[in-house]
Amino acid sequence: MICCSGDEDRSTQSRRRPALSRALYAGGTVLVDLHELVFADPSLMVELAMVARRVRQTGGSLLIRGAQPQIQRLIEVVGLHRLPNVTLDVTPAPA
Repeated sequence: MICCSGDEDRSTQSRRRPALSRALYAGGTVLVDLHELVFADPSLMVELAMVARRVRQTGGSLLIRGAQPQIQRLIEVVGLHRLPNVTLDVTPAPA
């Protein structure tokens, strides 16, 4: 599982790379929890797309859960949700 929170942009790339690298070796479905993510720039989406591609090569998939509306729009603008092994779960976070 990958949990993103607060703000994620180019300046935070070095902090998230270890978690993304570990996800590559997890196998199966990689869950990306975005419930606490407030802001993201396209650099996060590009990295998630690269993880999705690598996970797909081993038969796995990427499940993105809990994206707030502004993050969901970014996912849709960059087309991350259209990758063959990516599922965007838009179920609202529990209250």
